[in-house]
Amino acid sequence: MSDYPASLDHMLAAWNEPDKSRVREHLERALAPDIRFVDPSIDVTGIDGFEANVHDVQAKIPGAVYSRTSGVDSHHGVYRYHWAIHQNHKLVMAGFDVAEVDASDRVALVIGFFGPVPEL
Repeated sequence: MSDYPASLDHMLAAWNEPDKSRVREHLERALAPDIRFVDPSIDVTGIDGFEANVHDVQAKIPGAVYSRTSGVDSHHGVYRYHWAIHQNHKLVMAGFDVAEVDASDRVALVIGFFGPVPEL
């Protein structure tokens, strides 16, 4: 596994935070103010939009556990890793993210993909 910034762990912690009032604490430690988060279901900019998405997804998948399922590969401030969402010990969704950090190692961009890369 490559070295990677703690901001990636703080971002993951926000998804797993059961106390809604504490999600923002994790995000403030993880994200650049103008974070852009885009995946097949959403495209938001800013910590407020990211936080709203976390709360929305947590409400749709109550009790889910979000985990990184691979090492973290990186170059030039860009990181990629696989993740999964489990609920009641059953896989709900898996995918991978490509994340970019700013000069202060805060996450500035996350591009998420759902499922495996299609075969040729």
